[in-house]
Amino acid sequence: MNDPAFVSWTDAGQVRTARWRSANGRPAPARVEVVTDSLTADQANRMASQGTAMLWHGDFHNARQILNALDRRLASGKKKSADTPADEFYRHRQSRSHRARILGLLLIPLHPGPVVPLRRSPDIRAAAEEAYGGISEPSVVSLHELVGAIGAHEWRRNGVYVDALQGRIHPHYGTFFPTRSEYVDLVGTAPLPSDALAFDVGTGTGVLAAVLARRGVRRVLATDNEPRAIACAAENFRNLGVEARAEAVLGDMFPPGRAPLIVCNPPWIPATPHSSLDNAVYDPGSRMLLRFLKELPRHLEPGGEGWLVLSDLAEHLGLRSRSALLDAIEAAGLQVVERLDTRPTHAKASDPTDRLFAARSAEVTSLWRLAVR
Repeated sequence: MNDPAFVSWTDAGQVRTARWRSANGRPAPARVEVVTDSLTADQANRMASQGTAMLWHGDFHNARQILNALDRRLASGKKKSADTPADEFYRHRQSRSHRARILGLLLIPLHPGPVVPLRRSPDIRAAAEEAYGGISEPSVVSLHELVGAIGAHEWRRNGVYVDALQGRIHPHYGTFFPTRSEYVDLVGTAPLPSDALAFDVGTGTGVLAAVLARRGVRRVLATDNEPRAIACAAENFRNLGVEARAEAVLGDMFPPGRAPLIVCNPPWIPATPHSSLDNAVYDPGSRMLLRFLKELPRHLEPGGEGWLVLSDLAEHLGLRSRSALLDAIEAAGLQVVERLDTRPTHAKASDPTDRLFAARSAEVTSLWRLAVR
């Protein structure tokens, strides 16, 4: 564990200190000034642009209004032309990173409970505990992150309905959840090579493992290297009534032994994550993808299949070529048995105003059925 970080500021001539908490792994701000309801959006924008964090001492709803005003200013920038889809992608990511950094500089105090000691503050105890754990000392968090935690709590409470399960998945904070159902449907319909045993590598919420268990696979081992994900998957297995078949195991990639079916849905974009929440989407250098392919043969039973669930969005963005993927499959001693394709149905795929529309509108998600050559 890393040593805890702290932030300091001056209030009424006295230096004060509190624990810095960030569920996303953001570093503690170096400069912090106390602000009140008299702060204008223009002043907040200037302070944030200079790298000064603002610790809010005022009305909670007014803080939300300042945050929204900052967000509108950041969204008003003009789109610049780009030479290639990759250029546009990196510019888009740079813009999002800048937005997250600026919005993350509006801070809120948290007292043990945890409670927000501000006027008209909502009850954030459940959301904050899910994101940050127990809080037993005065702390400071980013309001932008706290708002995200409140939204994540609602997703967890209400759940996400998954057609392939005819039930709901309840994602924990920091665990990627299946807002895009098309790739789950592929796992729900592909022909099973065996119903005896399956591994789900990088399980996240456990949705694919649960689908396999519901399809009749008698034992599913679901692995992840994030404790949050394991707790989330285990809870979902219980809620869905498949805990006798599906087990969530903390571990790095493959569990011990071999299986006739191994499923993996790695991060789809070979790029560097900017926060811990990005890890489910961005995979620097396609490391997880390439490792899965390389190690898959020695974990498959004879005649078994590996199911690689992957979007080709990276190919349309110019971040990875189809030939590079096929070369990696061949280098691992694997062959393609079949490829099952589906088109995305999310809103951005049909939104011409989206900065990445050209790539998103051409995207195909595939389930690659792989076997040892």
